Amino acid sequence: MSKAKCIMVQGTMSGAGKSLLCAALCRIFAQDGYRVAPFKSQNMALNSFVTRDGLEMGRAQVVQAQAAGIEPDVRMNPILLKPSSDVGSQVIVNGEVRGQMSAAAYFKMKRALIPEILSAYNSLAETVDIIVIEGAGSPAEINLKADDIVNMGLARLVDAPVLLAGDIDRGGVFAQLYGTVALLEPEERARIKGLLINKFRGDVEILRPGLAMLEEKTQLPVLGVVPYLKVDIEDEDSLSTRLDAAILRLPHISNFTDFMPLEQHPLLGVRYVQNTRQLGTPDLIILPGTKNTVDDLLWLRQSGLEAALLKLAANGTPVLGVCGGYQMLGETLADPEGTESGMAQTVRGLGLLPTRTVFTGQKHRTQDTAAVIAAPFAGAALTGYQIHTGRTEVQGVPFCTLADGTPEGCVQDNVFGTYLHGLFDTGELTEKLVALLCQRKGIAPDSAALIPMEQYRQQQFDLLADGVRGALDLDAVYAAMGLENPRRNAQ
Repeated sequence: MSKAKCIMVQGTMSGAGKSLLCAALCRIFAQDGYRVAPFKSQNMALNSFVTRDGLEMGRAQVVQAQAAGIEPDVRMNPILLKPSSDVGSQVIVNGEVRGQMSAAAYFKMKRALIPEILSAYNSLAETVDIIVIEGAGSPAEINLKADDIVNMGLARLVDAPVLLAGDIDRGGVFAQLYGTVALLEPEERARIKGLLINKFRGDVEILRPGLAMLEEKTQLPVLGVVPYLKVDIEDEDSLSTRLDAAILRLPHISNFTDFMPLEQHPLLGVRYVQNTRQLGTPDLIILPGTKNTVDDLLWLRQSGLEAALLKLAANGTPVLGVCGGYQMLGETLADPEGTESGMAQTVRGLGLLPTRTVFTGQKHRTQDTAAVIAAPFAGAALTGYQIHTGRTEVQGVPFCTLADGTPEGCVQDNVFGTYLHGLFDTGELTEKLVALLCQRKGIAPDSAALIPMEQYRQQQFDLLADGVRGALDLDAVYAAMGLENPRRNAQ
């Protein structure tokens, strides 16, 4: 079997839009008839996903795999760093936890991971036609270049042609692109096949003089000016509507993409809050997942949000906790070995659910289907996954039952807790939740505009691909990979 062609998207900085551009390319190549897979050698993110075989990977490559129409595979993201403090991260290699490391310790050992990165890449390359590779941060971080395994260092290892993207929305895009190119070594510069300007709003003709000067100074072509696309793909922005859902933005928040299906409901406004003034009196409070449950619980206590939440809950406001948020809702959180918080301790929970959680070093990772048994959501079918280190003992009513009959989660009065990420993806729990909130507020539910999450996601991928396809010189992108644009003669 021939080895896959590849194209790599690097950025002038973090947040330049690399992830969405890669998702768009995955979709475009798939639409053009190729088998395509995403790849990012090293991801730093608290948003993670559990694959069908129980391994952990970054959400960005999951989204890109969905755009490509294939099953997420841990080979697409062999290294995942989950920050647990300002100077340390949990290091996950090929979906399994290798341990907790300081930034300095990881920096010293990361070159030793190159064989595992290449093994994952080469294995993936035997199964598809094209690999879309995402870089991280900037290739011009000159203090990190010597041991780079995710930008030009990786491009050299797999002989990848590179597209360099700059973010015009932040300003200074010409300086971003020119400065990045100027700081690269000649052999690195030679890998760049073209420049992209991302997130542009307005008339592209106004940019023309700047584009010409940029091409002259960098000796590289500008292959596209991508417009600011209003697509709803794993995005946390939202607009308030008639029902108000407040998600507590914990310092170590993770897997906030669980709540994306709520954001696309026509009656729900989802917002993220960090203090009591922002919290106000919402119709629903959500405690999301977190990478550091104990520290974030203490932050909740110190910020005054705990007292505000308890007062609202006592007045009947529904409260939902997911994963770490579920653990916080219980009576106690014990960390006897310091695996969660770095020190042996037991802390008082919010006391809203009759549960007790004990943290251990062993991580629970499963994909699950379930049926909610708790009123008023009884009967809602769920699909999702669990990824947590705590074991929770439940004295009360379960939230749902897993496919094998195991009870999961807990409910007490208007407070609900579950370990299931992705619980809103089927749309069934969303509808029942909105119906409850509408009933409490005295308004009529209207679920006519709600479509299943998967259908909605596919629509958004197509919108993204259309926007990028229209802005990009795809002939040049295909040529960089040694391929011909299959749509060239059809256009």
